[in-house]
Amino acid sequence: MITERRIETNGISLNIAEAGEGPLVLMLHGFPESWYSWRHQFEPLANAGYKAVAPDMRGYGKSDRPSTIGAYNQVEVVNDVIGLITALGYETAIVLGHDWGAPTAWSCALNHPDKVTAVGALSVPFMPRGAELPLTRMRKLFAGQFFYQLYFQTPGVAEAEFEADVRASLRKFYHMASGDVDLTTFTPKAADDQLFTGMADPGKLGQWCSELDLDFYTQAFQHSGFRGPLNYYRAQDLTWELTAGAPTTIQQPALFMAGDRDGVIMMAAEALQAMPQHVPNLQINELIPGAGHWTQQEAPEAVNRGILKFLKALA
Repeated sequence: MITERRIETNGISLNIAEAGEGPLVLMLHGFPESWYSWRHQFEPLANAGYKAVAPDMRGYGKSDRPSTIGAYNQVEVVNDVIGLITALGYETAIVLGHDWGAPTAWSCALNHPDKVTAVGALSVPFMPRGAELPLTRMRKLFAGQFFYQLYFQTPGVAEAEFEADVRASLRKFYHMASGDVDLTTFTPKAADDQLFTGMADPGKLGQWCSELDLDFYTQAFQHSGFRGPLNYYRAQDLTWELTAGAPTTIQQPALFMAGDRDGVIMMAAEALQAMPQHVPNLQINELIPGAGHWTQQEAPEAVNRGILKFLKALA
């Protein structure tokens, strides 16, 4: 049974969902989601003898929502997670992450090897700190065309578009990034377009996200809004500035899984190929046929099988 409570960490209060008893496995969600994106993982982990915990990350759901963009840099977000380990009464944890939760999980392992004994990531491969500011690089790569992360930069703009009709916005966004859509057929949009211009509303999502699931997400974002979630994208340059001299190699046992129809994998093909150089103890490195970006929701059986295999090898 999954229960929720609030817990203090790193000067803020996070809402967490938890199930089971045993070694701690933290599961970190991405954009635009919540702890609920890990709903299919709680029971298998609890049954295997682990304490499964998934927070609403800062800015999301029932967790605190700091107002400033700077509060969403990855150093602070990582400190939330590391503080959560101690707040839950543990010395160490295994940390898993999806989407924005993936770079957070990687950074937890990279910078806190004393606290994170193993790490797993879904969708986003490990990428060492780059040589230039992330937003500068994006502006060069996507000069003259629309790119969602650049569109997200101006406070208030993307919020207004998402919040005009939260349910329809989530349905469109989830569908667009799912394995039900062939992203290779997309025509690039003009740089001054909006996110949802020309984006189809499927009316309903695939079996991976039922109407009840969409109800949960809709209610969560009607409560929290999108400002905090979007600030993760706006704090990328600050994260870069704060992490000068960061290590470039993750030594802990690691897992990586992603859908082979995930747009992130298309964009990060070079990083995926180079990852074993930076993560030498990468024990599972798997692409799931037919799955899109919402890895653990679209392909829960494959993800659970991979996670449990990974955890068993650690024991």
